[in-house]
Amino acid sequence: MPKSKGGDSERQRIPPPLIKHRIASGRGAMEQPNVTHDGEARLTPKFWLAVLLTGIAAGLFGDLLMWILALAERVAFNYHSGSYQAAVAAVSGVRRVLSLVIAGVIGAVSWYLIRRFLKKERSEIDEAVWSGDGELSMRRSLLTSLVSEVVVGAGASIGREAAPKLMGGASGSLIARWFNLTSAQKRLLVACGGGAGLAAVYNVPFGGAIFTAEVLYGSFALPVVFPALATSLIATLVSWIYLPAHATYIDIPNYRFSTSLMVWSLLAGIVIGLLAVWYVRLIAWVSFHRAKGTNIFWMMPLAFLLVGVAGIWYPQVFGNGKDMAHQAFLGVGGIGLLFALFALKPLLTSLTLGSGASGGVFTPFLATGAMLGAFLGAAWVHLWPGTPIGAFALVGAAAMIGAVMQAPLAGLVLVLELTHGGFNISVPMMAATVIATLLVRQIDGYSIYSARLPQREPAPET
Repeated sequence: MPKSKGGDSERQRIPPPLIKHRIASGRGAMEQPNVTHDGEARLTPKFWLAVLLTGIAAGLFGDLLMWILALAERVAFNYHSGSYQAAVAAVSGVRRVLSLVIAGVIGAVSWYLIRRFLKKERSEIDEAVWSGDGELSMRRSLLTSLVSEVVVGAGASIGREAAPKLMGGASGSLIARWFNLTSAQKRLLVACGGGAGLAAVYNVPFGGAIFTAEVLYGSFALPVVFPALATSLIATLVSWIYLPAHATYIDIPNYRFSTSLMVWSLLAGIVIGLLAVWYVRLIAWVSFHRAKGTNIFWMMPLAFLLVGVAGIWYPQVFGNGKDMAHQAFLGVGGIGLLFALFALKPLLTSLTLGSGASGGVFTPFLATGAMLGAFLGAAWVHLWPGTPIGAFALVGAAAMIGAVMQAPLAGLVLVLELTHGGFNISVPMMAATVIATLLVRQIDGYSIYSARLPQREPAPET
């Protein structure tokens, strides 16, 4: 292509545009930084077909895994609809503990066998995208995901989103092999599939796409955002076959902006950021020291037993914490209960992960942030009354999840999309999230995802 009038060469776009001539000024379209050429991950027609199939697979796997989760919840606690927390509270303390101990035994045996006999197969999506070639084992990923949803349904204190995220990525990896895509195309497709899996089970197509770009792939260039949006859109539409099309957290009031909330958000951002550093380091420690080999046979049932005992007094800690967060967003709960749940949830989630369980950390830390925000807000209104407790919870959730993910934009969009509310208080949410994320970045820099990466294998001696 010809040079621009300024004399600077324009970066070449791949694929080339249909219109060959420049506009009258002679400036190049490629001067807009995000409109770069495709690079190694070329968006060919074959790649777009792979995007379509990956989106469909991510949506269908999302439905399957959430059906497995619902089945486990029904068997464990006779839960059918409404509040999972209420269903747990309705059964006896003995049944709560017994359900988790049985889940611990099932998880221990299953994950031991998976890790022993499939140890050469990969099932870590973050590592596959960040430092690998996008290769994931469909067999190991599926078995790991199924076990994860069973134990979450039985009350394990981990997130449900890791399994659909992994299966979306594994689908992309398999389809990339079918189509003989390049390693760069495979990595992008796996990242898109992972974000699409998250989008499907939480009904957050925007959030899933931004999670792909900001967390998994680390780029907002158009050749990344374009397939990320498409995959999340397709997966979300397909997931409506079984999953509901409404917000994950329903009936959240449309809270209004206030000066009190704004001032509180500036201070809360500091507190949340400092705590987030500790939480990320805690996740890193338990991930590195998690039960391995035959130790899982006693450590996982014991850890699940301890979670079950805590659940005798606090049934809210069972599962991924979705109902905890929902209650906080609605402003329900006394200050003592809010503090207890904020303190317990990350510790029990860390205990569960340290026992060798595989699961997500997104929703548990979203719930932790909501509880912390509600607790700090309940104390704040004694000094400056007038702001509903639920508004503080929304700000706390966005700031915490943005900080621990080191992805402030994804954190904000996910909270807004999960609740279909909070737009009127988006400025305080942004302020707290920016402050908290900046503190984590400056003090340490790890996220709940990078902190969980396994130790690198030593290079072979030459």
